[in-house]
Amino acid sequence: MFFKRFRKPKPVTDAEYISEYKATGDLEWLSALYERYMDLVYAVCFKYLRDEEESKDAVMQLFEQLITDLRKYEIQHFKSWLHSTARNYCLMQLRQRKTVAGEWNDEAEVIEMPLTVWPETDGLDLETKLNQLDDCLKNLSEEQRTSISLFYLNQKTYADIAELTGYDLKNVKSHLQNGRRNLKICMDKNRE
Repeated sequence: MFFKRFRKPKPVTDAEYISEYKATGDLEWLSALYERYMDLVYAVCFKYLRDEEESKDAVMQLFEQLITDLRKYEIQHFKSWLHSTARNYCLMQLRQRKTVAGEWNDEAEVIEMPLTVWPETDGLDLETKLNQLDDCLKNLSEEQRTSISLFYLNQKTYADIAELTGYDLKNVKSHLQNGRRNLKICMDKNRE
């Protein structure tokens, strides 16, 4: 009874948990906060990833991401921010999955993507194709090359590319689509 009186009361709101975590750096505060929403995060991840183990891994990865993100950003509505963060993480995972598989869905428009892994090739043939791809990239316009590099190699979103380059969002989409088409044409010519 004596110790209860002098013990600091547990935070009630998300903002209190966040401020305690920022003040102390103690992961217990963050763990307690994240525990409130683990089911939500898992549900979001499962909705997108459709795999139980991958969703569990995503929940853990998102917790690790929170450790740094909560110190970087000022978050007003934690639950909605966490939901958006989980959704974006899962979409990035799906994008990576599709990139490796060689398919891409751009707003319900399926575009054959030339930046694929060629599973039927041996090491030397793969190196030759990668060199051809590099040469084809050099033949693109500066805007297309920059957009393709930022999108696929740096995993930037359309909005990020627009912000970094100063291009209009519609132009970014156009540069990516035209760049993919031109890469495919160039790679097809090299195959013949």
